[in-house]
This record gives sequence, C-alpha cells and structure tokens, in this order.
Amino acid sequence: MSLKKLLTTTTVIGMAALFVGEAAAADVTWNVSLWGKRRAFTEHVEKLAELVNAKTNGAFEIKLHYGAALSKSRENLDGISIGAFEMAQFCASYHADKNPSITVLELPFLGVPDLETQIKLDKLVYATDAVKKDLGRWNAEILMSSPMPQYNFVGRGDAPKSLKDFEGMRVRALGGVGAAMKTIGAVPTTVTASETYQAIESGTVQAASFAPHAHLAFKTVEAGKWYTTNLNPGTVNCPVVANTDALAALSDDHKKALMDSIDEAYAHYVANYAKLNEKFAAELDKLGIEKVTFSADELAAFKAAAGKPNWDKWLADMKAKGVPGDDLFKLVQDNLK
Repeated sequence: MSLKKLLTTTTVIGMAALFVGEAAAADVTWNVSLWGKRRAFTEHVEKLAELVNAKTNGAFEIKLHYGAALSKSRENLDGISIGAFEMAQFCASYHADKNPSITVLELPFLGVPDLETQIKLDKLVYATDAVKKDLGRWNAEILMSSPMPQYNFVGRGDAPKSLKDFEGMRVRALGGVGAAMKTIGAVPTTVTASETYQAIESGTVQAASFAPHAHLAFKTVEAGKWYTTNLNPGTVNCPVVANTDALAALSDDHKKALMDSIDEAYAHYVANYAKLNEKFAAELDKLGIEKVTFSADELAAFKAAAGKPNWDKWLADMKAKGVPGDDLFKLVQDNLK
C-alpha cells in the first residue's frame, strides 16, 4: 500500500472512530434542578436517571444538579415554565398559589398510613383534570411524587411537655403542618430546607418540622435537643415534574424508557427509606436527643382542633379560587377509606 493510500485509510478510520464516539454520547440530555444534596428525598430521581440511561444505552441522559445550581427551590416551577431545564423537584407549600390543587395532599391529619399508600394517593390526585390544568399553567407535567412520612419536630430549648407548650413557639412548618400548628398557638414560618439549620442555631425558629430524611440531611438533629415522636400533623407534597415541551419532544423509545422506569424508581425509594428510618433512630440515640411523646388524649384534641376546621377552610379557599376542592378532597377521603 502506498503512503498516500495508507494516510487516506488512516484518516477514514480515525473519522469513523470519531463518529462512533459521538454516537455513543447521549442523543438527548435532560437537566434536573434540585436543592440540598443527594438524600432519601431524591433517591427515586437518581434511580430514574440510572434506569433511563441503561434502557437507552446512554442515548438519553438525565443529569442531576444539586445545591440549587440551576435554580432556587422556590423558583423551580418558574424555571420549568420557561424551559430553563427539563426536570425539577418542588414542594407545593413553597408556593401554594402556583399549585393550589396539589395542596389537598398537604392537609393535616389525613391519616395516610405509609409511603405505599401515599404513592397511590398521589397518582390518583395527579391524574385529575384539576391538577393537569393547574400544572399546565407552568408548562409542566408531573412524573412522580416524593412520598414522605408524617412530619415531626426537632427543637432547641425546653422540650414541650404538653401541646400547650407550643404556644408562642416559632416553628418551621409548611402547608397543612403549619396550619395545624397554628391552632395550638405556635407561630409557623416558611424557612426553606437549606436555611433551617441556621434558623434553629440563630434562634430564628425554636423548632423545625421535617420527615426523618431531611432532619438528617439538613443536620437539624445536630442543632436540636428534643424530638417529637408522634405529633404527626401531616406532611408536604413534593412532585417531580417535566417541562411539557421537552416531554413531547422525546422519541417514542425514549419516552417509554422514562415512563416505564417510574414504578421501579418508586420501589427503590421506598426500600431506601426503610433503611433510613433505622439510621435516623440510631442517630437520635447517638446524639442524646430527648424524645417527646404525647398522650392519646392530647393528640385526639389536636386532631379535633386542627383537622376538620383546616379542611373546611381549605375547601372554602379552593371554591374562591375556582378549584374543584370538593372533588379533590372526596377523592382523597374515599381512597383512604
């Protein structure tokens, strides 16, 4: 072979290798806006990204961005609406006016017994026309929820011996949890998750409500001295959404890979949370956190004061906003039976 032919052949082979390398790279990349760091709250998104990558042989990559690198937590829905990124996680109570229909899932004392039930309930509510219309205003479609157990409080200062001790206490409590705490005289604030440790340290709040994973992830257990074991006033609903245009632009194969991975991502999330609960209990013991447990009579009185009255107020608010709150609430109650 002549030198000229050898060089030509080598060039062709090199170019072919280059094209193969490019083909191996992702054809589609989605960016996901998250806050904080990787934790139990984001494990289903991590698993979703892993599954989609495997099912598409790397052709569809979902890149997770933590620490509010793409957007602040309260602005994720706004970012989705303008297509600044393709996926995001947000909590309904961060901006209830932007997504009023979803807040039915944040009402206090709904009595959701476990994460599996929460997932089923979330799916039913998300599938309603009311929620689809609500999120459609933000060019968003819900892919999955971030199911969380009941919230409880970590606090500093004197531990409450009864519910009366919450009177006048400044607490980090969102949505229905905040509404419930207000009925027993607490003063709820809407400090973001990332700001909560400092808020407790500085005395801006005296106690903060989270699910166990967040108490660990945001280190509130390290700032606090006591923990309520059974207050269980409610939880927060935090969907994972996709930009509608980005979702529509996916090929059939890529969309199938995405949607078919959701249930497996949920299963991974639930299994991981079971392990985390054990870790959380051990951490409380290790740090010497005082555990505060309230009597059945006090909890019954709390539910009577904070349950139905807040449900009725929510229904009135939804009616004023033109949201079919009665239908949404009935859907939740009927399925919890």
